[in-house]
Amino acid sequence: MSLVEVTGVGRDYGSGERVVHALDEVSFVAEKGELVAVRGRSGAGKTTLLNLIGGLDRPTRGTIAVAGREVTTATEKDLLELRRDTIGFVFQSFGLIPILSAAENVSVPMRLARRDPRSRDERVAVLLELVGLGGQAAQRPGELSGGQQQRVALARALANDPELLIADEPTGQLDSDTGRAIMDLLRAVVDARGMTALVATHDPALMDRADRVITLRDGRLAG
Repeated sequence: MSLVEVTGVGRDYGSGERVVHALDEVSFVAEKGELVAVRGRSGAGKTTLLNLIGGLDRPTRGTIAVAGREVTTATEKDLLELRRDTIGFVFQSFGLIPILSAAENVSVPMRLARRDPRSRDERVAVLLELVGLGGQAAQRPGELSGGQQQRVALARALANDPELLIADEPTGQLDSDTGRAIMDLLRAVVDARGMTALVATHDPALMDRADRVITLRDGRLAG
């Protein structure tokens, strides 16, 4: 069963002679429970593609559906609900709030969803244990290593039990050993929860752990 459907998607920037085709005629399907690695050189369109699927940007042409919901023509309200309830994001720069503890960072999506405080606190504890940081709940990002910060970011992405996990170069700022550990954790989470994951990466370790690898070259799917 497909969770993500991308059909004929293009994204242009500029106009006239200065138009840049960041993406052009990209079509693919990601199945439920599948981990798909998106690879390509810098500037190939990986981040643009993930941003379009996650509703952070809109395509110039083509259609995108996530969990049966049309992303391309969705209202801003619908996109907010989609990102809150259906999609979890993990970024290369971690994106944690410096003044909040690890536990507080993980709880942010659940606060936005107005979940009951007791169930929220219980889920935060479970998620931090899941990513191996049960003992670091009270520490702030500046007190954690890069790998630990990315684990917190992953726990936060899982807070509202998303159907789709989007990760943009999640090991880009990590050393190779820590990156492999994060990749193993991503693979384990996808398998355990049956979610779909789209991960942009240059890291061969993730490609080895993916169910499928798609390659972008100059904004188009290659091969």
